[in-house]
Amino acid sequence: LPPLSLPQKWALLALSACSSLSCLCCLLGLLVAIGLTLGNQGRVLLAPCSIASAALAPVSRECPFDPTRVYVSAPRAGAGHGP
Repeated sequence: LPPLSLPQKWALLALSACSSLSCLCCLLGLLVAIGLTLGNQGRVLLAPCSIASAALAPVSRECPFDPTRVYVSAPRAGAGHGP
């Protein structure tokens, strides 16, 4: 590979700094989410999903997922399972 020119070196430094900052922000957000979840023993995750709203769970904004359902993706057509 040919050596990098000075503007290419600065561009690489700027991109790597932005990437590192983005990674640190994601890591901080993940640590905060894990800390909050462990701090309340996960009760807040399912608090909006009461027994009364279990039928509306998949469509409710307050309960964005159904904790009792197993989500499985359907195979796509032409996924390469044939000759």
